[in-house]
Amino acid sequence: MTRIILVRHGHVEGIDPERFRGREDIPLSPLGLRQAIATGRRIAAKWSFSEVYTSPLQRCLETSSAIGELSGRRIIPLDELNDLDYGRWRWKTFDEVRSGAPDMFDMWFTAPDLVSFPGGETLEDLQARTAVVLHKLEELAPGQTVVVVGHDSVNRVLLLQLLGMPLSKYWRIAQSPCGISEIEMEDRNVRIIRMNETCHLDGVSP
Repeated sequence: MTRIILVRHGHVEGIDPERFRGREDIPLSPLGLRQAIATGRRIAAKWSFSEVYTSPLQRCLETSSAIGELSGRRIIPLDELNDLDYGRWRWKTFDEVRSGAPDMFDMWFTAPDLVSFPGGETLEDLQARTAVVLHKLEELAPGQTVVVVGHDSVNRVLLLQLLGMPLSKYWRIAQSPCGISEIEMEDRNVRIIRMNETCHLDGVSP
């Protein structure tokens, strides 16, 4: 059985007020750093794992470092875990996009599977990348427990794929900063043990 401890990176600028962050390579905020350390402590206390696989963007690398250093494990970047490419929407605020492309903005929240970001990706593109991640983990870590650190969009789509749910249900899954999900995979059978657990962040000051 392969066990995946799936983690979203910690808090960053652009979460509130909301921006389309995507490939913008921003660091964790001071709050995000505290969240990452608390997450590393939670994982070290609960699981023994072999490696940390991560998106190559700074906010995920910093979160991964906090997790890996506490347990003395390797950090392995995977390009397939990179965030959704929002193209020309990248780093724009919701208000900016709403005023310039109101129909497509509304579609993102009502039919996300039909949206093709101008100059960027679709959720189908992201789904193809997360499928590659799952295949790589089956090859690289059979029978092991590994930590995977990704982004809100990446983790949502990965979980949808594991649950056998369509991309149209994208907004039904929440992924909070440093939320933890636990997945077991054995002979193509999948069990979600926990999803978006955040109790380890209680007491982490905003």
